[in-house]
Amino acid sequence: MPKTASPRPRPAQLPEPMGSLGELLRDWLPKQRWFAGKDRPVTDLGLLSMTELFPGCLHLLVHAGHGTVPAPGGAPPAGDCYQLLLGVREHPSPRLGRALIGRVGDGPLAGLTVYDALRDPRMAQLLLERLRHPGKAGPLRFEADPARPVPAGLVPRLLDAEQSNSSLVYGDEFILKVFRRIQPGVNPDLEVPGALARQGCGRVPAPVAWFRTSRPCQATLGVLQPFLHDATDGWSLALDALAGGHDFTAQARELGRATADVHLALAAAFPAGAGAENGRTAAAMTERLTAAAHCVPALRPFVPGLRSAFAALSTCDTGPPAQRVHGDLHLGQVLRAGRDWFVIDFEGEPSRPLSERRSVHSPVRDIAGMLRSFDYAARQRRPWRPQWARRCREAYCAGYAARAGWDPRKKHGLLRAYETDRAVYEVLYEARHRPDWLPVPMAAIERLAVRGD
Repeated sequence: MPKTASPRPRPAQLPEPMGSLGELLRDWLPKQRWFAGKDRPVTDLGLLSMTELFPGCLHLLVHAGHGTVPAPGGAPPAGDCYQLLLGVREHPSPRLGRALIGRVGDGPLAGLTVYDALRDPRMAQLLLERLRHPGKAGPLRFEADPARPVPAGLVPRLLDAEQSNSSLVYGDEFILKVFRRIQPGVNPDLEVPGALARQGCGRVPAPVAWFRTSRPCQATLGVLQPFLHDATDGWSLALDALAGGHDFTAQARELGRATADVHLALAAAFPAGAGAENGRTAAAMTERLTAAAHCVPALRPFVPGLRSAFAALSTCDTGPPAQRVHGDLHLGQVLRAGRDWFVIDFEGEPSRPLSERRSVHSPVRDIAGMLRSFDYAARQRRPWRPQWARRCREAYCAGYAARAGWDPRKKHGLLRAYETDRAVYEVLYEARHRPDWLPVPMAAIERLAVRGD
């Protein structure tokens, strides 16, 4: 796996023969759940890399730019690199349905129909065969753990719940995450589970195969891991408990212990030097608050109170040492199989730079993310259940303290600052993607700004 990242490449415009395909992609990309620039049109498209992965399937890396539309704060957006796997057929099957992108009018693909190849079971099976037999395809390199062979003939299915990536399940035995928004460097969702496996941490499924590219930069493209088919995610379990009027504190306490297990293993796998200084962290949080308030007017009345949380961080004790963390921990990122909790999806917040996601942070950041997730669950239907969330928060912190040897509840200044930063992120996300959900983080914003508890 690469240890260093190449400089961000400068995209070349799509050559004239690809112009028609480019027009199709300009229209198709913003409609995808994983496309990051939904609030800005694609004004230019650059072809960074194109490889014939196997007959009838093209692998593309494209750069989607947004012209001179100003980003928050006035800086022009740089655009993003996306990974596409395109099927190419003369006579597409009607069963492809919403996978279809369109018919190319000119260039080398003139008269052919292109579609999202991950929605084609045959293409998905061929992709698994590439992973089963390590090797190269142009700049693409497929690698695997020889100690974990993958059987042939596993039936693929694409998960509908796409977020920032696309995931294929093979025979309920393995899951392949295909990263869509690509950044130079090794992706934490490959790096971290591999390192934890070497530490003997059983809380995280280990990678069995992966693929990456060397052009136009070193980058991770996808990771295959065991699929816990008998597991249920924490979000579904929490909502089931709420719907049935059941207590969730025992599960929350065990989840706290599991989080501490992962943090201890991360600290051993990635020995850290000097950690992040609280003053610098507080300044970054304040900057994110300013940018979010610029985009979401409802946030503005609470800015002075929220700033006080970050100001207090600058003067409170440093707390536990900074280390590698999950980076985006919530109930949807944990699975319960039998009596055990497992942690998945170590990619971090995809909207943030890869260098930041691979850097060290206070473990309180993960804890705050999970505490916010309990609050989200408790507010899924009226009447809201704040007391349910409070009990889960207490139990989770108690479980964490029993395993880690320090209690997050006694780090009030740290916890308030990180929970506030997470709530600000949620406000911006909901305002952009799910406006109907905005009252959920806004309730936390009001609480944190006024009382800070």
